[in-house]
Amino acid sequence: MSNRHNPETTEVLIVGAGAAGLVLALDLARRGVQFRLVEKLEAPFAGSRGKGLQPRSMEIFEDLGVLGDLLASGNPYPPVHSYDGSQVKVSAISQARSPTPAEPHVIPLMLPQWRTEEILRAHLQAAGHAPEFGVELTGFAQDADGVTASLNTRTGEQQIRARFLIGCDGGRSFVRRALDISFPGESTSQRAIVADLRVDKLSRDAWHQWPKAEGGHLALCPLPGGDTFQMTAALAEGEEADLSDENIHALIRQRSGLADLVLHPPLWRSVFGVSARLAERYRVGRVFITGDAAHIHPPTGGQGLNTSIQDAYNLGWKLAAVLHGAPDALLDTYEAERRPIAADMLRLSMGYLKAMQENRPMQRGRDAQQLDLAYRDSVLTQELRAAPGDLRAGDRAPDARLHDPQDGVVRLFDILKGPHFTLLAYQSEAPEIHHRFNAIDIAVKTVRAADAERVADLADVDNHLRDAYGLRAGQLVLVRPDAYVALIADARDSEALARYLTHWLGTQGN
Repeated sequence: MSNRHNPETTEVLIVGAGAAGLVLALDLARRGVQFRLVEKLEAPFAGSRGKGLQPRSMEIFEDLGVLGDLLASGNPYPPVHSYDGSQVKVSAISQARSPTPAEPHVIPLMLPQWRTEEILRAHLQAAGHAPEFGVELTGFAQDADGVTASLNTRTGEQQIRARFLIGCDGGRSFVRRALDISFPGESTSQRAIVADLRVDKLSRDAWHQWPKAEGGHLALCPLPGGDTFQMTAALAEGEEADLSDENIHALIRQRSGLADLVLHPPLWRSVFGVSARLAERYRVGRVFITGDAAHIHPPTGGQGLNTSIQDAYNLGWKLAAVLHGAPDALLDTYEAERRPIAADMLRLSMGYLKAMQENRPMQRGRDAQQLDLAYRDSVLTQELRAAPGDLRAGDRAPDARLHDPQDGVVRLFDILKGPHFTLLAYQSEAPEIHHRFNAIDIAVKTVRAADAERVADLADVDNHLRDAYGLRAGQLVLVRPDAYVALIADARDSEALARYLTHWLGTQGN
């Protein structure tokens, strides 16, 4: 055990082993960053809570190598059956869309949050790491070189010294409060009981909702991977939250009017209040907050969990880069990029909440899928084309089907996959591009057009890359490790690319 005079050291201390903390840990692990992941709970979270993954999050999990297990455990959302007396209205929770070469994931995936986190822990263990449960952060102090943190562990007090501390510790974040970061927003009078339980004699082919039930809204959603439903029951203002088995069963029978349901004891239960809050800051020196510690959302719209996942994905590569010599200013872009996104998602969630309160249709559109979120105004973004197309630097990097001379058809996402930057040179001189930029930690791929004869690493035989990125011959695309377009320029502006790499990563082409 370390002591106060000789603390253990690590590069990053992650506080909180929920989805945000686990995603950050997975990303740091593949980058070779030393970290510890601590969680004050004695055991993993066991409830369904955030049960939906949006398409953009699915792209992130594909990059992290986790998506296959998530898809095997989840299902698309079932249709919503909304009951009003003898009337049943059937609707879809999301607009139906078909995958395209640019957007392979367009249907949100439903699975309970405990299962998502279980899969993330399994992949983290395969990488040689694990969360430390029953370890609570009790204090910290920072200086110019790092953070000294105090931990309460199962075996006593412990001191740890880290280069950076990341608070992924939820809406009641100790880290946020210790930093005295204000958390303005709105807490409504609305509360609800949520529980996971088995329900027999009820179809699992629908998300059952009774929006006008006497006593308040009731919903029963079948969860994949078993015979459990997630129950949500609204509470009247001032109503006591009785979480007993008997009361939960009574709420279901009374509000649904289905007396013959066979109800089993809840496996997990909780009460939640509907709030929308956004932290004033995401960074104080060497300490950051992310996920629910930085923003809390109403459950409507399925944005809280997904925004948290993307916070961690944005921060991970920047931490690793700075630890390997990039300028500290790179870390300031985390708040600059992610806080406006959280503000937008909060407005979206509140809009969905208002629609639900007014019994209006609440179908989630493309804006809920987070594929169009962009960092066009970021200092990390450089759009250098004289006439940019619909896709611009700062946007999400689309997928594309390409042809590899050795492997046949390949996806661009497979080329982008991993912790590196990727440079795509479209109809550019292959030897020069490779010579200048391949020596640094960037994956360089030259791409020829469908009708071109030149030698290249890849062929855009169906023009998917050209069309998705709006490219012309001789243009360069630099894609960030988090699959956003950092820079688009003409090949003659390769000096601008070199300056970009020098400024933000401390490296350049030859």
